[in-house]
Amino acid sequence: PTISFEVLLLKRVYASEVAKHHNKKVLVQGWVQETRDFGGIRFIILKDRSGYTQITIPKKLVPEDVFHAAENLTKESVIFVWGTAKKSDKAKVGSEVIPERIEIVSLANAPTPIDTSGKIKSDLSTRLDHRFLDIRNRKSIALFTIRSKMFKACVEYFDANGFININTPKITTIGVESGAELFEVNYFGRKAYLAQSPQVYKQMFVAAGLERVYEIAPVYRAEKSHTAQHLTEFIGIDFEQGFIESEQDVMDTVEGLIKHILKRVKEECKEELELWGRKVNIPRKIPRITMREAKKILAEKGLRLPEEEDLNLEAQKILADYFMEKEGTELLFVYYYPWAVRPFYHMKPDDDPSVTKSFDLLWNGIEVATGAQREHRYEVLKKQAQEKGVNFSAMKAYAEIFQYGCPPHGGTGLGLDRLLEAFMKLPNIREGILLPRDPERVTP
Repeated sequence: PTISFEVLLLKRVYASEVAKHHNKKVLVQGWVQETRDFGGIRFIILKDRSGYTQITIPKKLVPEDVFHAAENLTKESVIFVWGTAKKSDKAKVGSEVIPERIEIVSLANAPTPIDTSGKIKSDLSTRLDHRFLDIRNRKSIALFTIRSKMFKACVEYFDANGFININTPKITTIGVESGAELFEVNYFGRKAYLAQSPQVYKQMFVAAGLERVYEIAPVYRAEKSHTAQHLTEFIGIDFEQGFIESEQDVMDTVEGLIKHILKRVKEECKEELELWGRKVNIPRKIPRITMREAKKILAEKGLRLPEEEDLNLEAQKILADYFMEKEGTELLFVYYYPWAVRPFYHMKPDDDPSVTKSFDLLWNGIEVATGAQREHRYEVLKKQAQEKGVNFSAMKAYAEIFQYGCPPHGGTGLGLDRLLEAFMKLPNIREGILLPRDPERVTP
């Protein structure tokens, strides 16, 4: 029988929605996950970003050309299928489509470089080499759906709390971090650098009168770090807010942001979270402890760190386990970091110049955010730069910010990639990035 014109005009139905259309004509489109041939009946498992549906092809009930269309189909081929949706107790998804027409849109080469079904495991490097294929499975699509919702939640939160979005240059000559971490760019015969932080610009536009600003954009670090948490390019979530009383105000903003992210993901990603076996616990209050309190806990657990030293990975893991056991929380603020390990523009408390009014947020033992109250007093900032061996006079564009009226302010830099890694307990940050960049990987 010839397929009717009306059927050809059907709008697409996603695989996960087939069950809502039992006994109706449907059009499904997607990739071939697998095929099965039992002589008188053939099956195609069709996948799209929503999930799977079964195409059941009984020789006696379908046109001859439809039956033969499934003969030479390869995995990952793209097909369009017009047919009737039926309830099926035998199909894993509870539904099937009996086809009237199958159109092979793009026949895939065989075999594929990696197996997308998950039955044959490939190492992470091989998967990243063929990332577009690696993503073609429910778990990967679920992971990047969660990431997308986290991004959306950040924008929602900042907008609802009076922040203005800014877009700062990624090619710059100004930097306030370590020069050794800068990627040099030949800018028409002059030296320029890929921005390793929007720090200067965030402070600039708070002082400009915008008061509260945020940016979500790429950040570049020329670090030869070979860890499961470091990258040379990542997505930074940066904000700065003016007229604060202390670093606690900045921590309040970070806490509100994290809670909003968790709330949105919990509401909008139920199926995706279930697929990953991840439950969302929104904390009533994220604990806050000083660095000295943290080191006291670590000493009790057998790890002694010098007073001027930062927390290492082992220390972060011990603290994570301690607060999960004690308070049932995956999140922890540690503040008053030593002056020795913080940048010159972090403010020192009046009663203890050996520390700074700065903090880190740890999530499941991973540092996901660093923030502080900034020093806004020009003369104090200049003195602190000298203490750190920074040539402040060479930073004219930065120094000028503080010479024409600058309010008390502070902010934070978070990594979207690390937030996802920590929240989803990924073994490697690269799992949650479509095309990661590190010291070795610059393709695809």
